[in-house]
Amino acid sequence: MIESQPTIQITPETLVAEVRKLREQGYRLVQINVTRLGETLELNYSFDLGRQFLNLRFQQPKGAAKVPSVSQIYWSAFAYENEISDLFGVVVEGNVLDFKGAFYKTKLSHPFVNDAATAPKPQ
Repeated sequence: MIESQPTIQITPETLVAEVRKLREQGYRLVQINVTRLGETLELNYSFDLGRQFLNLRFQQPKGAAKVPSVSQIYWSAFAYENEISDLFGVVVEGNVLDFKGAFYKTKLSHPFVNDAATAPKPQ
């Protein structure tokens, strides 16, 4: 049996309101994921309620991705948000525990969006 995993297209502007609704309904945050699609980043926020997944999805331009934090709703989101900031260069506004680019030690800044030849080195 293949279970339904609905994906709801949202915008960064509606992210916090949509996440708040899911929290109020009893959903738990499963993961926040970023995938590079050429010059675009696709962000997926996955939730679970009673072993049924639900995904919120939107796209942002590579190099200019900016999202509001959901860590005030799901405190544990701080880890995912630091990860997407460090690895993909996504600017997360309002993270409750912001490592300011030092969550991961990487040889290159934002290694999953920058090409090795052009990526600035961390200081």
